Amino acid sequence: MADFSLRLADPAVRKALEAAIDQEEKIPRALEALGPVSGQRVVLLDADRGFRARQLEALGARVSPIPTLTTTSLPRGLADIVINCWAGFRGGSPETEQQVAEAERVLRPAGRLLVVHDYGRDDVSRLLDDEAREREQVAWSRRDGWFLLHDFKLRVLHCWWTFESLEAAHDLLVQAFGPAGTTVAATMRRPRLEYKVAVYHRTLGVEPATGESAA
Repeated sequence: MADFSLRLADPAVRKALEAAIDQEEKIPRALEALGPVSGQRVVLLDADRGFRARQLEALGARVSPIPTLTTTSLPRGLADIVINCWAGFRGGSPETEQQVAEAERVLRPAGRLLVVHDYGRDDVSRLLDDEAREREQVAWSRRDGWFLLHDFKLRVLHCWWTFESLEAAHDLLVQAFGPAGTTVAATMRRPRLEYKVAVYHRTLGVEPATGESAA
């Protein structure tokens, strides 16, 4: 389940990272600003009743978490907003256009699709140490990238991973990321890491207005 962009088997490490990532709650506040989600029926893909669903419910959303990336079992026009965080809608992959079509079917006319991905080019990308993944993220955010060519707009969020101390950061990063965590922790001068998040957003079921730019 994609409450954030990492899949961690150890529940204790996962819980500790949940507490560190985006303590300012910029991600849920951006989803509210771009939805809005308050008072709306929200289908949250690849999700359970985890902390991302709880954040949306705290904003007043009526959340229907779906444990997969497909909405074929849902009735047409059920949702006001479809949200996917990190798991699907991977730019120009073969599955993406089908996922967008499924989201459009389950949305009411003029419903909103919000897609959350890591933006890359930050401290956290050094932890992941995956050049192919970061190249993909960079390509998505370009004006000639798949999302902006398909009528999505882009909101970039400047977030943080925040720890109680440098020592706490070192211990958690080493547990979660091994040698890469050790390397990044050794460079830290304050107990936080820069984390950039991209929210691609689009209204479905209506013709896009001409001349719109990314925002």
